[in-house]
Amino acid sequence: MKPRPRPKRASSLRESAEAEVDAQAKLHAEAGDVREFQRVFLIVLDSLGVGAMPDAHEFGDLATGGDAGSHTLDHICQTVGAPNAPRLLSLGFGNITGVESFPAAVIPEGAFGRLAEVSAGKDTTTGHWEMAGVPLDRAFPVFPDGFSDELLAAIAEEGEIDGWLGNEPASGTEIIERLGQESIDTGKPIVYTSADSVMQIAAHEKHFGRKRLRKLCRIARRHTVELGIARIISRPFIDAKADMPTKFKRTYNRRDFSLKPPRPTLLDALKKHGVPVVGVGKIGDIFAQQGLTRSVHTNGNANGMVRTHECVREQATGFVFVNLVDFDMLFGHRRDPAGYKGCIEEFDKALGELEFDRRDDDLFLITADHGNDPTNQQHTDHTREYVPILAFGTHVKSGYDLGTRTTFADIGATVAHALNVPFAGAGTSFLKEIVK
Repeated sequence: MKPRPRPKRASSLRESAEAEVDAQAKLHAEAGDVREFQRVFLIVLDSLGVGAMPDAHEFGDLATGGDAGSHTLDHICQTVGAPNAPRLLSLGFGNITGVESFPAAVIPEGAFGRLAEVSAGKDTTTGHWEMAGVPLDRAFPVFPDGFSDELLAAIAEEGEIDGWLGNEPASGTEIIERLGQESIDTGKPIVYTSADSVMQIAAHEKHFGRKRLRKLCRIARRHTVELGIARIISRPFIDAKADMPTKFKRTYNRRDFSLKPPRPTLLDALKKHGVPVVGVGKIGDIFAQQGLTRSVHTNGNANGMVRTHECVREQATGFVFVNLVDFDMLFGHRRDPAGYKGCIEEFDKALGELEFDRRDDDLFLITADHGNDPTNQQHTDHTREYVPILAFGTHVKSGYDLGTRTTFADIGATVAHALNVPFAGAGTSFLKEIVK
């Protein structure tokens, strides 16, 4: 193959991106491989599920029916009214099988459907890994009784701390509010877990130190690899403002320390074949930084959409993988349907603005990684649900119903297909079904 033509020096990032696209197109034309898509954007609306899966009763509080009946989107609509989200409406969000309370479009602009999760889980890591072509054969371990004294003692000794507070399943906001002052007074961090496979360690940014907290979490990660805990999460908090109803507030300086995926993911395949892979939000943390060529930290959804818009304007080619965490962190777990509704509306507005810079060779995909029904009062954890899939772009058919796909992994297969990269992961591409 001939060496890739280099674009001339440009006076702006946008001109540079356009020159790079022209160079790539010329190269593929010479090779007889003319592709319709040079870029794929996958946006994960963290926890925006669209209805309980058939096995939902096996997850959550089994004594009360588990997660059966959960429906993050419909229950928001039924509780506080449907979000004013005209862009999502036009793309077919309300046309998805099982969605009853969000308005449907007469002729959706994009392709729409829902995805089932084949992995035995309902957590962030499991969902993202499956959509990247690596479903899990067995669920990550959970710790409903907290962590062993031996494990915590070993981490404390290496981390040079005097001990721990908590060590129980808990809501992060609740346990930080309850034990935050004691943590400041004693110097002991708070450790807690949830229904997910996580060890969360919280401490005050000023009194304990953000860097020290992350160092402690890295130590915890090393001590828990064999246990198979999916994520160690650093949860720094600060004093809340005087007019807030709480004493403490968690910050966006959170950091996740994940296990490495057990097999090569979509990200690894793309990077191996020279395709730029950009992770926006906590994508880098979820994949233990593997398979990325660039990782972009964000401070919530609004900032995440600003960073994504920058990629739309400036990224010449490749795959941009975005996680928007506020749906889940601020409104799902806190059981705040009104806040969740507002979050959907804010995203919808930002999506419309972003599309002003969309190109004809772009493929956009919108999905979620699990559910988190904010009306579920049995627990404050995720809910086992189908997730939406919306596909749109200049070359995507209007009004195409993808139905119910059997695995999140169909997303990864479709992304690889669109970018013309061989990938041996799970899933079946739906690209041919949706392209005009």
